Amino acid sequence: MVESRVRRLALALLEAGADPSLCPPEAAALRLQLRSALAALGDAEPEELLGSVAQFLQQRQELPWPWREQVLAAVAAVIRSRLPELGAGAASAAVALAAQEMGRSKDPERQEAAGAVLVELGRRFLGPVLEELLRKFPPGILPPPGPIRTLADLAAANVFGMVPFLSSILATLVPLLGTARTDSMKCTLCYALQRFGESIQEYVAGRAEAPDPTVRSDAFGLELGAAFDILSHGWMQARDGKVRLAALEALGPLSSLIPGEQLEEQLPKLLPTVLGLYRKHPEPFPISKSLCQLLEASVALGSRSLEAQLEPLLAALLAQLVAPADPNVPTSSKNQAELLRCFSVLAAPFPARLLAWLLPRLESGSERHRHGALRLLRHLLNSAPSQMEMQKVSILSALKVPLQDPSNKVKCALVQLISALAHHGFLEQPGAEALLEFLVEQCALPAEPPAGIPEENPEDPTSADVRSVSVSTLLLLSSTVPRLGHVLWPFLLPLLLRPRLRPALVPLCRSLAGLAQRHRPDQHGNLPSPQALTVRLLAVSSQPWSCGGRGAPALRLLRELRILPELEKSWDAEIPKLLRLLEENTEDSLDQQEWEEKLLQFLRESLSSIPDKSWICPLVSETFRQLRDADGFPAEKNFLYRYMGTALGLCPGKEQVRKQLQELLENARYQEETEREGLASCFGICARNHLEETLEKLEEFEKSDVCRKSQGLFSIFKDRSDSEPEQPRAALVLCLGRVAAAAPPELLRSRLEPRILGCLLQLGRSKVLGIKVETKDPALKLSLARSISMVGRALAQGGSGNFPGNFGNYPGNYPGNGPGGSGSVAHKAELVALMVEFLRAEPPEAPRTRLRQHALSACAHLVALEPALSDSERSELLDAALGSVLPLPPPESGKNREQPGAQELLQEALAALTELLQGILRSRLSPSGLQEIFAHLGPWIRSPREPERERGLGIGKSLLEFFLENLDVRAVTPFPALPALLALLAPRCSDGIPEIRSRSLDCVRALLRIQLCFQGFSRDHRDELLEELQELKAGLENSQFPDFSVLFQTCSRLGAVLGRRIPPEQLPGLLLALLEAWTDPERNCSRAAAAIGNALIRERGEILHEQVPELLQALHARVALHAEPQLQRAAQRAVQLLALRLPRRTVGCLLARGLPLDSPGCCLWRALGSEPALTPLVLEQLLERLSREIPFQESPAGRVATTLPLAATRALAELAAAPEAAAALQERFPELFQVLLLRLGGSVGIRPPKSLRGRDRNQLQPGSCAVQTMKAVLARAGNDDVVRDVGSAGGWELMEIPERHHDGIALLAGAMARLCGPRLPPIVRSLIPVLGSALECQRVTSSAFLAELLSHKVVNDLVLLEPILEALTALEKDSCLLVRVLALRGLGNVASGSPEKIRRHGAQLLASMLQGMDDKDDPNNLLALEAMSSLSKILDHLEERDVQSMLLHIAIRIRPFFDSEHAALRHSSIVLFGNLSHFGRADSEVFSEQILNGLVTLLLHLQDPQPDVVKACKFALRMCGPSLGCEELREMFGNHLREERGLHYGEFLNDVCKFLMRSRPALLGRLISTNLFYFKSPWRELRAAAAMSVGFLVLHVDEEQGQQVDLDQLISALQLLLKDPAPDVRIKAAETLGRLVRIL
Repeated sequence: MVESRVRRLALALLEAGADPSLCPPEAAALRLQLRSALAALGDAEPEELLGSVAQFLQQRQELPWPWREQVLAAVAAVIRSRLPELGAGAASAAVALAAQEMGRSKDPERQEAAGAVLVELGRRFLGPVLEELLRKFPPGILPPPGPIRTLADLAAANVFGMVPFLSSILATLVPLLGTARTDSMKCTLCYALQRFGESIQEYVAGRAEAPDPTVRSDAFGLELGAAFDILSHGWMQARDGKVRLAALEALGPLSSLIPGEQLEEQLPKLLPTVLGLYRKHPEPFPISKSLCQLLEASVALGSRSLEAQLEPLLAALLAQLVAPADPNVPTSSKNQAELLRCFSVLAAPFPARLLAWLLPRLESGSERHRHGALRLLRHLLNSAPSQMEMQKVSILSALKVPLQDPSNKVKCALVQLISALAHHGFLEQPGAEALLEFLVEQCALPAEPPAGIPEENPEDPTSADVRSVSVSTLLLLSSTVPRLGHVLWPFLLPLLLRPRLRPALVPLCRSLAGLAQRHRPDQHGNLPSPQALTVRLLAVSSQPWSCGGRGAPALRLLRELRILPELEKSWDAEIPKLLRLLEENTEDSLDQQEWEEKLLQFLRESLSSIPDKSWICPLVSETFRQLRDADGFPAEKNFLYRYMGTALGLCPGKEQVRKQLQELLENARYQEETEREGLASCFGICARNHLEETLEKLEEFEKSDVCRKSQGLFSIFKDRSDSEPEQPRAALVLCLGRVAAAAPPELLRSRLEPRILGCLLQLGRSKVLGIKVETKDPALKLSLARSISMVGRALAQGGSGNFPGNFGNYPGNYPGNGPGGSGSVAHKAELVALMVEFLRAEPPEAPRTRLRQHALSACAHLVALEPALSDSERSELLDAALGSVLPLPPPESGKNREQPGAQELLQEALAALTELLQGILRSRLSPSGLQEIFAHLGPWIRSPREPERERGLGIGKSLLEFFLENLDVRAVTPFPALPALLALLAPRCSDGIPEIRSRSLDCVRALLRIQLCFQGFSRDHRDELLEELQELKAGLENSQFPDFSVLFQTCSRLGAVLGRRIPPEQLPGLLLALLEAWTDPERNCSRAAAAIGNALIRERGEILHEQVPELLQALHARVALHAEPQLQRAAQRAVQLLALRLPRRTVGCLLARGLPLDSPGCCLWRALGSEPALTPLVLEQLLERLSREIPFQESPAGRVATTLPLAATRALAELAAAPEAAAALQERFPELFQVLLLRLGGSVGIRPPKSLRGRDRNQLQPGSCAVQTMKAVLARAGNDDVVRDVGSAGGWELMEIPERHHDGIALLAGAMARLCGPRLPPIVRSLIPVLGSALECQRVTSSAFLAELLSHKVVNDLVLLEPILEALTALEKDSCLLVRVLALRGLGNVASGSPEKIRRHGAQLLASMLQGMDDKDDPNNLLALEAMSSLSKILDHLEERDVQSMLLHIAIRIRPFFDSEHAALRHSSIVLFGNLSHFGRADSEVFSEQILNGLVTLLLHLQDPQPDVVKACKFALRMCGPSLGCEELREMFGNHLREERGLHYGEFLNDVCKFLMRSRPALLGRLISTNLFYFKSPWRELRAAAAMSVGFLVLHVDEEQGQQVDLDQLISALQLLLKDPAPDVRIKAAETLGRLVRIL
């Protein structure tokens, strides 16, 4: 019986795969699964399966080949896994079946599938298989390809079993080779000979373990030799490439098995033939592999004919080696390895000839050939070192030409070859220096290729790749090849001084430092001098992050060199400090100037500690020499100039100093700015110790031809930058400035006027024929400004004391800086005028040079000197200075973004301007002096351009703080500049720029502090009002665009402070000035002026009696005419402030102005709301209109809103916008809320009145208007939290959608219940009567509101539960379906709001729910859905006796919804079923049957396409678990079906079926029949799950219980499922069919 079932199941699987209707894309996956099922059956009953397959294949002769192939593969898999248990009879039958299948077709692929079965059987049953195969070998006739290929595979699979039989097989097969006519047969025979040869080689190699050790390779020589002849003479010349390739693959293994003399005879013809195959076949690996085997056999034989063919053989191999690899050929890398192996084989017998042929190819040919030759040479060095040892000289000589190769690919190969040469001792030979030099040059390659040279191949190595491998190789050689130390040290050390090898300094320094540390090489010989090394390494260290971080390696090398014994101790202490500084910083964090100063200090201390100062003289000469080599490296050259200055300063010989300075001036490259900077730095440093010699050389240079100027008339009209070189004069000017800045003060004064300033003026303004000519060269102008600034700074630092800032001593003098003193300059006015000309000539664009800041800095230093400037000179200077900096465009704007350093230049210019203005103010420290500067600064502070305002106010703040800090008032005096300055600065506290706002308050505080000082208070007097201003800054600095209310409060508080601190006589002037500020181009500042003015009126209005008419006239005009809304409100507020003093004014006429549809009307209504006395009267009128008027009228086009209720609603919204209306709104809140709630219901989906047109019609939508009014009233009545709560849930938007209006009302009700419950009783009492309204919209709104209230506990606390329940219960017969749904929802909400009341009203609630489920007027089951959802909530609070009577009725009623097409119904019914399971636990017989009936449905719906349904099934199964009577299932459902946990459905269902079959095996039939029902489910997920469920049930059922399954029905159903359109369903069905073996 079991056998028949296995056979039936196997036949079902076999028939499923043979279905001709399967689509090709899906058939492969299905048949693969069916093959797995067959393999599973065979694993259980292998012999029975083999018999079934044999029967099937015999009956289905026309079976599609793809399925027949899969069936045979399944048979092979079964035999492979169960071969040890397979009986001889079954094996014989399988052999016969496979042999029959092999003979069924002549197609080699089909024969191969049957041959795979025979090969698996031959691993154990070799005799029957071999006997069956040999039957396919009729005498004198070639057998089909299948048996031959099977024999070959069998020989490879069972070597020790087959090789002893190969002699007879070969004796039979080889004589028949000549009868092969087709190419496919020839390929098969070649394949067999190849496998036979490999098997023989493997047998002979493992002969010690073989069953017959007497078998030797020569036993097969005769047959294999004959085969070799046929293949080499005949088939190697075949037309078909496959035949040639197959023959060659067979010749390779055979070559070592045939007699040696035969191979020697065949070799002259065979090798050219093999090499010729390279040109005919795209995949060369098989050719290279066979060729290597032939060469190995030939070399082992000692063949002489091989030597005659060596050169063509080498040429062909090299051509293949250098051929570009085809990415589509996966064996390319293997082919390369085989080719190199061929060369290694040839290198053993022919090393000299091989090198003689290879070395010339390093110099000629294509790039690929040169690269390949280098690779080959490196391979030979590593694979045949003994043969290459004798060829050192020729190899080194041949590498000279490749060193000049420009190809990066060749360079990489050369570097790798150099590494190999070093490890084999080649670099110690004479002539190897060129290789080392090449290696270092590659270390200096640029990271990027030169511009304009395109890359030939993006896959080739780049210059960066070559450099990287070269650096690694150099470091490797210097650290891992000890014997190279004596070679590398004398060669690498001089390379440090080569300028073109700068990029290689890092690896050079590291290599030399390692060599010096390990070997301590000799310092003598032809090596660089200690001075040269010192200069070079310190200069390199000045740019520590250049060239990959060369600073640290250079310093380490300098320490290891031990240049002077006297310096070793100090250098061992100081150099680690410098290295530590580099380690603690990065390129961005290290201060470059500070670092260079440390290096110069290190040099200075080192030179000072040398006893023999004559050592410095060669150091100076070497520094000068390296200066010339530093051209093109400006930063390094600048440091070398400073290095030179330091060395010259410590040089003992004055004549040598003069000589060296002269050489510097003669050889400098003046056209380069960095060169001029470096030269000036050198002269400045040198002047510290040699001032006279330095000035003497500069004077000589000024008189030389280099600086001589043309005196012709036409030179006036020439551009000096074109007509003659100005750069030498610029360098001279800069040198004079540096000398003045560095010279000792006691020596500078006597030389300043005649020798420095006179020269500067002469160079700045020369005269041609008595006419002053200003220089146009920017470099000379910049140098002049810098030098004059340095001179001024030097004089200021050389003076005694600072300006005390005493107002009583105005204008004041610096002590000791009077005329003729150390701070007096006779040419001051000329110098200032020159700088003003420079400033005016600067273009109004983003700064590109530092000319502005240096000119401003020069003026700042000059202003402090005597004599003082006149008023006109000072005014001219102020205009020029402000106009040159403040209007500059921001660096981030327009084309300035691409200009590097523009931001830094601008900040420096602003700092220099501030310094200058402070200097001017210091020279005239008085209110008039302050007002004079602000008179020039004011237009910039009021500028419409933000950058100008920000810069101007920043400067103003600095000036006020400076004025306050230096002010010293001796008597109480007025501060007349206060009103004008306050009107200018105070409104800026509302500017759009945060920095301007902050600075404005700082300026106001400074002005008020100055006012306090003028009133007699001390500068540090603490004033509470001023401290209050300081607190206002936080709100102004928080964001880029702060809330206007914050600005308004700040301005109001600022105005209050000003009102208390400004003198009464200055208040009118300040107010009038502020009114003029309303026209400020910056809108925020005009608003601030209005707010400050209002605050002043509120604070000090009683003193404005005479100015009130004028102020009122201006303010009333602002209300009607000003377009700025904020200014309109400010003007209205100002009118109200003035009207508060006129109580007779009335607001009655404002009520008659009409509907509030335009902006003036809205303003009027808000004004009414802001007056508490008028608000109650207005509310009364509005409520009366809203209550009595109907909300809409019916029309053919739909419902249209009535005008009066809409206008009243709009007015109420504007009224509620006034904060002062809060008290009146709170008093009438219940009535207001009820009226507005009904207004919401009556406004949804209706159109605006026809009287409204255009924009007004679009803006006054009734629904939106009602929502906005409700929000405004709630917020103003103190319930803004309700507004936020509803808004966060999207409730306000839902209220305007007719289909979702009731959901928005429910959100509003919930928020009211949570946040303002005490206000609900009067609202509820007023809403209950509305449930009977004739208007359906009002019934829907009120029922939605009341239904949601029942979900909150506050209803029960306020004794509102029973009235609402009674009212909602009465709605069960309402004509509106939505009202009935909302009523049921409200009844269900009792479980959430008042669960303790459920049992009291349980019968009433259950009756309502059942009536809802049974309602016939419910086509879409909306009532049933709501009833099930509500019933699920109610059941949690009822006891079993409350539900017992209707439990089964509910369960039966909801079962059809489990498979409803609507996901919501499925979800609600399944959740309700889970809740019902609570009441079936006490008596399992009552509800257990319902649970068992629904168990399969719930398990399958875990794969429901809707996630909510899946969650519901998890909940229901967790609830039903305890009622199943199985502890394992209960635990599984509780652990695995938690909502937050993911579920592996297959594993879970497998475990469920396992525990079900253990605990309730009798349910198998019912469970399978239920699953069979879902085989026709509309959801493919459920069909697949049902098939999988059946498979798992069968998998875990006992044999005895399996008898209750109707196997025929099940197999038939699964067979139908195998034709399902969904591929995953068919695959699951196939899996289940494979598992049916359990019940067979």
